Order: sequence, then structure tokens, then C-alpha cells
Amino acid sequence: MKKATTVKEYIKKVPADIREQFITLHELIVQSAPGAESIISYGMPAIKWNGIVVYYANWENHMAIYPMPSAMKAFASSLGGYVTSMSTIQFPHGKTIPKKLIRDIVKFRMEENKIKAENKKRKKGNK
Repeated sequence: MKKATTVKEYIKKVPADIREQFITLHELIVQSAPGAESIISYGMPAIKWNGIVVYYANWENHMAIYPMPSAMKAFASSLGGYVTSMSTIQFPHGKTIPKKLIRDIVKFRMEENKIKAENKKRKKGNK
């Protein structure tokens, strides 16, 4: 099967019975990242603003976001009810999406990317 090259194509490939839930996740992430660009990277949707903010994807039994290890550490106390790894949070199909948690993670990552971009600009200006 051909890989999606746009987020719109990716969403169309999500099975119909869970597509609405995935669209909710997608819209939540996009709305939480004003000014960010929706892209496909590593075969998954991602939000990019001064670098990748988060990746997200649909899998057979769950959806997941990939917010980078720094966010996993910062939000560790809020992740107890989810299957996680070093940089992944899984949300089982059919379960309520934790909207506030996702918003907070995306905002945290936006702030990290902002600081990273400012530091890079500052270092470039000092040369």
C-alpha cells in the first residue's frame, strides 16, 4: 500500500470506525499549535514549528503521540494510566482522549522549540 504523503491522505487511510476519534486527536493537536505546519514525517503526521513539535499516528489497537523525551519527563506524573515508552504515549481506540493533557504537552513542546530557536538565533548573532 502506498504511504500517505499528506496528513489528509493519512486520515483517509485510518479505518472508518475510528477515523472520527483520530480526527479529534489531529484537530486537538493542530489547534494547540497555532502557526505550526502539518506535515508527514517518517510516515506519520507531525506538527512542525521551529522543528518537530509532536508526531502522532494511528495503529491497530491505539493512537499515539510522540512528544519527545523531554515532554515525557515533564508530564511523567500525568501518564500513569497510559502505555508509554521513552517518547510515546498510547491512547486505546474507543477510550476518551485526554484533551487537556494533549493540549498541555503540545504547548510545552511549542515553548521548548521557541526557546531552542531563540538560542540558535542568539548564538548565530554572536559569531
